[in-house]
Amino acid sequence: MDQAKLKKLGLRLFEINAFKFGDFQMKVGINSPVYFDLRVIVSYPDVMDTIADLLTEFIKTMKVDTGVHLCGVPYTALPIATLISVKANQPMLIRRKETKNYGTKKLIEGKFSAGDKCLIIEDVVTSGSSILDTVNDLRSEGLVVTDAIVVVDREQGGAKNTEEKGVKMHSLFTLSYLLNTLLEAGRIEEKTVQSVARYIESAQIRSDGSFIKQDVKVVNSLNRLGMTFETRAAFAVCPIARELMKLIASKKTTLCLAADLSTSDEILNLVEKAGPYICILKTHADIVDDYSEAFIKSLQSLAEKHNFMIMEDRKFADIGSTVALQYSNGPFRIADWADLVTVHSLPGQGILKGLRMVLNNCTQPKGAFLLAEMSSQGNLVSPQYSAATIKMATETDAEFVAGIVCQSPGLVTFPGLLQLTPGVKIEQGVDELDQQYSTPEYVVSEKGADICVVGRGILNSKNPEHTAKLYRDRLWEAYCVRILKYDV
Repeated sequence: MDQAKLKKLGLRLFEINAFKFGDFQMKVGINSPVYFDLRVIVSYPDVMDTIADLLTEFIKTMKVDTGVHLCGVPYTALPIATLISVKANQPMLIRRKETKNYGTKKLIEGKFSAGDKCLIIEDVVTSGSSILDTVNDLRSEGLVVTDAIVVVDREQGGAKNTEEKGVKMHSLFTLSYLLNTLLEAGRIEEKTVQSVARYIESAQIRSDGSFIKQDVKVVNSLNRLGMTFETRAAFAVCPIARELMKLIASKKTTLCLAADLSTSDEILNLVEKAGPYICILKTHADIVDDYSEAFIKSLQSLAEKHNFMIMEDRKFADIGSTVALQYSNGPFRIADWADLVTVHSLPGQGILKGLRMVLNNCTQPKGAFLLAEMSSQGNLVSPQYSAATIKMATETDAEFVAGIVCQSPGLVTFPGLLQLTPGVKIEQGVDELDQQYSTPEYVVSEKGADICVVGRGILNSKNPEHTAKLYRDRLWEAYCVRILKYDV
């Protein structure tokens, strides 16, 4: 096996977010600090081709007879098995998850005879139960199954469980191998490797889903809330999220200032005073009465001087072609100066495609924050909508989505995403327009905020510079306390 090619593939899986760290609910009922989602590889032909090549080479070393059938475990392994079948010139079978109630009513599709041998192809194995389900269906049709090849073995009992049923499991990667590959490449820290190693040892699973042993504390040891921004930066798929995490760590501030003022002079004067204490300046260009190119250039100069990013809180919410024009054209030309923008996920994936289309020739990294929840009382956002927004951010447009705007600590589990939470004020309460406010400590510790948006708490202050510094210090202290609380 070509080790250089294998390691390169491991890094590529990490880059495309098929291999991620966080706090993930598993099918077997526990949380895991690491998650594999190889379904995304169908969007990356180069990755599909490399996996198929390596598995085809692997099969040759096993000296499999040319007449042996291949069967991919439904559904992620089916395209992989198809490519191998073509490359290796091996016949293939398809196992349905359920028997069709029409036509031939077959469970196994393809031409075969009782006594034929079949090699199983699978993507990721935890307990091995999916492999064994496929084995049982194949054997019920008289097929002989003795081996299975998998892309990733999570090392949680799958190999042992399948062998007990007469099926030897061969893996392209083990979880340990992938961790060491990422460590060698400087993509993760030794602490992460050790945490996952403890998890593997403490969460061994039988094929029926029961635990041989389980330590809940170890399982949750890579919780986002207990990880530093320096550590999380390595996990960020979105380049500007990576830059922002490093900025936050070096400047020691999680404060986002909402400059909701109506004249350019007011905004520039405010930013000159508060700029040293913020990581993001959040703007609403369409409320500035004297908006001009000169104003934007001055704002950019201040951002460079005080080392913060600019976020235009546009809350895009239209079809892709329209938002592309709103982003690049019109009086504001947002794409020319905003590092970050806010986006509603309601229109679906097309809205992010439209924004990314504008940036095809852009040399500077830019990104978006998707709105998964809102801070106003009586808003209509449902838990299902929030979950779908997270899925869009992590599975579809991970390279463009820097973070999530939300109020709940359990929504953002992937440490490479940032949680931005509005409605922060030292005096807790609700304003006359039903905007809810929480204290800095509560928003960071209980709501899970990474970046906290403060507007009127600073804007209405007699001394904005002093108040911005106060918010910065209290938010950073709350973050440090949170790290200690969750870092197990």
